[in-house]
Amino acid sequence: MDLELVDETGKTVALGSIIDRPTIVTLVYYSCPSVCRPLLKEVTATLGKLQKMDLVPGEDYRVITISFDDTDSPDGSARLKKEYYTGLPDAFPESAWTFLTGDSAAISRFTEAVGFQFNRTGEDFAHPATLIVLAADGKITRYMFGSPSSRSYIDDNAVAGYLPADVKMALLEASQGRVGATLTKLVKFCFSYDPEGRKYVLNATRIVGGSTLLGVLGLLLFLTASGKRREKVGQDG
Repeated sequence: MDLELVDETGKTVALGSIIDRPTIVTLVYYSCPSVCRPLLKEVTATLGKLQKMDLVPGEDYRVITISFDDTDSPDGSARLKKEYYTGLPDAFPESAWTFLTGDSAAISRFTEAVGFQFNRTGEDFAHPATLIVLAADGKITRYMFGSPSSRSYIDDNAVAGYLPADVKMALLEASQGRVGATLTKLVKFCFSYDPEGRKYVLNATRIVGGSTLLGVLGLLLFLTASGKRREKVGQDG
């Protein structure tokens, strides 16, 4: 969290100053010919859909894109930010998505901390396409690899399709219970993460168990109320 990187305006910022709520992190490099641009395009589309799902950008979550190429500059950050912001809703605040660059030492420190590996192959890099979700304290709460059924392929490189509902659930997990809406808590209760399928699924055990418990409580309340009514009728008689 004390790691310093440079944002799209050329300002040096500590990660802890912008990771103050659930945060989606993408790792790319700006000259990427295949994977990174489709990845950022999918992220842009997902962010637009999240805004329709009761999550407010800049308040409920932030997004950070970090270049792992130490030759990338703030000018490149500004260019990419402008390019992808055109695909976001007008109400999406600029402060909610930050593009960062840094020197090789800073980049190495961050990528090692989150377990992101990449290798230079000529002028390009071999690297995974993934989202990393952080809690407000910087703890990694989820790696999002996308849905296998919604993947697209570009130049033989797989780019995962991210389901907005899965991303929303990951952000709710990262909020550590600080989201107060009753409906949100109900959704969190009904879904759980399936690491094998790499997506959120209905938790039938919780739903059935919760329904059974509510049924038993309802029956107990009914019997208690019925007993009190019979007792009252007996006293009146």
